[in-house]
Amino acid sequence: MACRISELVIDCADPERLAAFWCEVLGYVELGREDDGGVEIGPPDTGFGGPRPVLVLSPTSVPRAGKLPLHLDVSPTDRDQDAELERLLALGARPADIGQTGTETWHVLADPEGNEFCLLRKRVPSL
Repeated sequence: MACRISELVIDCADPERLAAFWCEVLGYVELGREDDGGVEIGPPDTGFGGPRPVLVLSPTSVPRAGKLPLHLDVSPTDRDQDAELERLLALGARPADIGQTGTETWHVLADPEGNEFCLLRKRVPSL
């Protein structure tokens, strides 16, 4: 028997804003709200327990100190990397400099709260 990642919890200052951003990026929808103001988002067809993990955007007033020890990598599903980069920037992502050399095949970006994530080159099928 093994485990699989069913949800990822991200502490953030503005769960609604971050939920809206990640819903657009991933094609997710709001699945529910927590009593503490958190917002759960996930795939519209399966929600929790499906093949893709849900995200829980959890409110915190504690400022983040430094870089997160974990980041997300995303891959385009229906367009090439350049077109997807344009889409993500239009949604509010911004380029992030973490010391890249310029020869990488991925783009390092930050979400509206400054959390780094990478846009990979290889397209993957949508689930």
